[in-house]
Order: sequence, then structure tokens, then C-alpha cells
Amino acid sequence: MSQVTVQKSDSNVRSALIDATGMYYRDLNALLRSLVADGITVLRLENVCGQRYIATDLPGDIRIEIHGTPGNDLSAFMDGPQVTVHGNVQDAAGNTMNFGKIIVNGRAGDVLGMSMRGGSIFVRDNVGYRCAIHMKQYAEIRPTLVIGGTAQDFFGEYMAGGVAILLGLGDVPHNAKFIGTGMHGGAIYIRGTVKPYQLGREVGILEMEPADTELVRQAVEEYVSHFGGSAEEILSAPFIKLSPVSSRPYGKMYAP
Repeated sequence: MSQVTVQKSDSNVRSALIDATGMYYRDLNALLRSLVADGITVLRLENVCGQRYIATDLPGDIRIEIHGTPGNDLSAFMDGPQVTVHGNVQDAAGNTMNFGKIIVNGRAGDVLGMSMRGGSIFVRDNVGYRCAIHMKQYAEIRPTLVIGGTAQDFFGEYMAGGVAILLGLGDVPHNAKFIGTGMHGGAIYIRGTVKPYQLGREVGILEMEPADTELVRQAVEEYVSHFGGSAEEILSAPFIKLSPVSSRPYGKMYAP
């Protein structure tokens, strides 16, 4: 059984400390929803070990701090909260996320940010396969994914909008293949270099323009605010921009 401690600060902010040791994921998520419905806005989860769907579909100005390793679909469909993970995360974090923020003090698994529609995700280290797949945007709502290290194959696959950034910190080489396969919107920014053979046929390598440089600068400054380091040092290295060369990469497959 979990142990829950509810506290109230001098500013009338109500918080809860949850010991998730051995807790079934459905019970943990039901508890989170109950606490939020009761007016709790700050939640600290300890001893998390593989519980899925944490913060799924939660709305509002809520802060969740997770100590441990959350399972798949962390913050899926999330609509506002900020989730900070002190550890690694498994697959599909930020799946179809609408708004909010995920901050990962470690690594992330596969399909990070899948179909992400808004908000931002910051990962200190590396990520797995098919991250940023199907990212999209609407009008001024543009999701942002910032990776401190690098990604595996199919990064930005079928990307339709938003921004995905690989910083390659620690001199990590970008060895992924099929980057941007099927991409038809949005932009990928890479600190360092990639070879043409690593890219999907739908994307091209472009020079950075002033607007791109400013966008990357803001993202790097926020990355540093979460994880430390020097923004100036990160930005002193060259970046490239990957962008789709067609808005209908598979149009000929379906046209007579």
C-alpha cells in the first residue's frame, strides 16, 4: 500500500507526498486524479518503478515530481502540468501531449513525443528509436522537443510540425539513419553534422537563418536552466537545419 502525506504551505499551496512502492499503476493514477480533484497542485512521487500512464490526461497548473523510473506513456494526452523526472523514462512519454512540460534528468526510451501537439519536452541525455514521430502543430501552437544527447533511427519520422533539437552534448556522434523519413512539416535542428545517407529522402539540409538561430538559442537557454551547463558554449558549435522538401512526400503513391 502507498503512503500519502498531504501538506499545506504558508502560501496555501497544497502538496502531497506519495510513496509508490509496489503500487499498481491503475491505483496510482486513480490516487493522483483524486488528489488533484481535491485541490492538490504539487505532487511528489517516490519509489516509482515502471508504473504506466502517470499524469495521463491531467489538466491544469499542476507540478509533479517523480523519483524513480516511470513506465510507458508518461504524460500521454497531458493538458497543462509540468512533470519533472529524476531518473530515466520508458517508451512513449508525451504521447499525443497537448500542453505542459516534461523534464527528464536522464534518458528516454523509444517514440518519445509521438504525435505531440503542444508543450515541450526536455531530456538531459539520449533517446531511443522513432522519437518525434508524427509531431504536429496548429497555428501558433508548436510543440518543442530538446534532446541533450542524440537519438536512434527514424528520428522525426512522418513529422508534420513542431521543433525537434539534438544537441549532441559530450561529443556524442549522431549515427541515426532514416532521420526525417516521411517528414512533411516542422523542423529538426542538429548540433553537429549528419551525412546525406542518414536522412530520409523527404528532407534536405538547410543553412540556419536568423529566426532559426534565435529559436535554438531560446531552447538551449531553457535546457541549461533545467540541467546546467553553458548556453554560450553549446551555441558556439555549428547547427544545421533539416526541413522537408515536399509537403506531400507520398502524394504520387495515391494519385493516378
